[in-house]
Amino acid sequence: MILRAAAAVLLTLVPTFASAQPRPVPATCTRDLFQNEAAMRQRQYKMQQVATADQATQCAAWRDHVTFMQKARSVFATCQTGRQREENVAQMDQSLADYRMLLANRCGQR
Repeated sequence: MILRAAAAVLLTLVPTFASAQPRPVPATCTRDLFQNEAAMRQRQYKMQQVATADQATQCAAWRDHVTFMQKARSVFATCQTGRQREENVAQMDQSLADYRMLLANRCGQR
């Protein structure tokens, strides 16, 4: 009876132990994260350049930026683990929400 109870407890904990294990990341992640960082710097510069542009130019840049951020978020989600992953993905999600709101309010879309 005690053995059955112990076995039942162990079987319920197996999924917990499995999910606590770090998930494997693709071999290309070092490169992908490096390229992501460089692209983000370039993207910041681009966004600064359109800060005083006309609305049509800004809207096009913001739409392009949303597409870029979706890809960058994917790299973080795939290649990072733990707290760093959680923080970066959450930050990207918030930025995406902010830009989508900006697009909706100023550009009439999404």
